[in-house]
Amino acid sequence: MMNPTATPNQLETLQARCEAQEKEIAELKKQVKLLLEQLRLARHRQFGKSSERITDDQIRLDLIFNEAEAEAQPEAEEPTFETVTYQRRKKQPGQRDAMLADLPVERIEYRLPEEERICPCCGEVMDEAGVEIRRELIHIPAQTKVREHVQQQYACRMCDKHRTETPMVKAQMPKPPIPGSLASASMLAYVIDKKYVDGLPLYRLEEQFARQGLRLTRQTLANWVVLGTTRWLEWIYNRLHEELLKRRYLHADETTLQVLHEPGRPAEATSYMWLYRSGQDGPPIVLFDYQETRSKEHPKRFLKGFKGYLHVDGYSGYNEIPDVKLVGCWAHARRKFHEAHTALPAEERKKPTAARIGLEYCNRLFKIERALKDAPPEERHAKRQRLSRPVLDEFLTWLQEQGEQVLPKSALGQAVSYCLNQWPKLTAFLEDGHLELDNNRSERSIKRFVIGRKNFLFANTPRGARASAIAYSLVETAKENGLDPYLYLEYLFERLPNIRTDDPTMDDLLPWSERLPERIRRRTKKA
Repeated sequence: MMNPTATPNQLETLQARCEAQEKEIAELKKQVKLLLEQLRLARHRQFGKSSERITDDQIRLDLIFNEAEAEAQPEAEEPTFETVTYQRRKKQPGQRDAMLADLPVERIEYRLPEEERICPCCGEVMDEAGVEIRRELIHIPAQTKVREHVQQQYACRMCDKHRTETPMVKAQMPKPPIPGSLASASMLAYVIDKKYVDGLPLYRLEEQFARQGLRLTRQTLANWVVLGTTRWLEWIYNRLHEELLKRRYLHADETTLQVLHEPGRPAEATSYMWLYRSGQDGPPIVLFDYQETRSKEHPKRFLKGFKGYLHVDGYSGYNEIPDVKLVGCWAHARRKFHEAHTALPAEERKKPTAARIGLEYCNRLFKIERALKDAPPEERHAKRQRLSRPVLDEFLTWLQEQGEQVLPKSALGQAVSYCLNQWPKLTAFLEDGHLELDNNRSERSIKRFVIGRKNFLFANTPRGARASAIAYSLVETAKENGLDPYLYLEYLFERLPNIRTDDPTMDDLLPWSERLPERIRRRTKKA
């Protein structure tokens, strides 16, 4: 209780103290709210589902957006479902037959001898009346064998007897990928395929060969990988790079990598693997580029000569690439609103909160894109103007209103700030029907490297990291073009040592070449 005899100075001091404490309490409440958000997000990332899907039973915002009228397509044909106790898509007939169609068949027939085919009723010999067939897959483990290349030499015996010099000729023999090594084209392809397609570390390959009685150390295997990629596969990598720069629509991304022995850097320093890949124009190209840093100079150097659109996330390192128009990623924008929604207390997630409304705006854009997935670019561009642009205009007005209300450091504040700061990039997809709403194309391509990184953890030297970039580029581009990575690599290691690098037929080795043998094409659709 305030002292009634307090002087005016004392009253002013007490009032100032109260105001200061109220400000401090308000600031502490903000900090507590932010910390609770971070705690809920951390728990969700550690223990929650990775899916960003929000179930429809949480809340419906149809009345807010009036989507029934805006998005309805009465002429669209509904998918076919069969109802059991839930809805599921009908299983397509013939899937097993299609899977087995191209495999060799070993047929084993079981017949009864004549004495066991006597009819128990009349005593006559029974005739064949049909068969029952049971099919199963037989696995034949890989074999390693020695191939000896015997090069015959020829000498003139007459000249040997009567002349001072004896002419000699040799039969032609193909050159090996690594002279003086035991590594054949198939062995090099196998090691690279296991490491960069299946994510098998070299020490496990070493153990696998040891079980076959082969003492191939991981150092030997590593040498094969480095020599095979930098001596031969780099030629194809460089040609792919030249082709990539001719495209008009590209995607880019980057992720971390640890390289132990980089000159002048500690072993724990963070390096980067950059990814650049093509869009929808032309055959797919996927290229990785190892660099020690995340400097903006790396994409400027790698993309020198490229003129067109580049799909990226929010990283500012791409901002200064000349002659390039950046296209933002709505998947990143949506993810931030999803995180803001996840950071809310459980009882708040079912209400029409600002985080949920922002998420629904993003969902409306993705719903429009799904309907336009198979449309030609011209049609997609026109329908985006009619359907997506009004949603974007409405969303921008809402974002500007939220920007004046939300805490900047909160999860929702960060989502709103991201969209406002990235808005020119996020709306660039409206300019061309070839452009995409997100950068998921590059995220899918870089995922294989991220999975492999979990197995091998680090690269030993910059040369090894560079070799890994080339190997990942070749196998991922091969898969994207419908090739079997192992068979394609084997074919390259057979051909490249035996042709000149300036030979015009080098282009016949590119992953989309129609001159590639049919046997190296995948029997099934690419993953």
